[in-house]
Amino acid sequence: MNNSIKEKAASFLQLVSSGKVREAYQRYIGPDFLHHNPFFSGDADSLMIAMEENATKNPHKVLEVKRVIGESDMVMVHSHVKQKPEELGVAVVHIFRFHNDLIVELWDVGQPIPENSPNENGVF
Repeated sequence: MNNSIKEKAASFLQLVSSGKVREAYQRYIGPDFLHHNPFFSGDADSLMIAMEENATKNPHKVLEVKRVIGESDMVMVHSHVKQKPEELGVAVVHIFRFHNDLIVELWDVGQPIPENSPNENGVF
């Protein structure tokens, strides 16, 4: 397993969440990138523009990486994302596929964190 791609996946998310979307794309996104977010067209530019709009709307967004798991050319990052620091936020899993050390495919799934959960183990 290439640890550098695990670091790159986490770094990509940290840059995007801090509003440095174009820098994240320039550093880590490969040619022919595609994604599977159902709310946007599947090309790189559509997702980049949506990420920039989100960063402008939520300048104090917080993304805390909880764990990074990698196998072969795939990396999964489990994170706690808050659009605004005072919110409970969402548990998110981003799944990255790498080729030549660049991100070429991305999936993401999220679960809102409930205010009153009966689970004593917590979301993370």
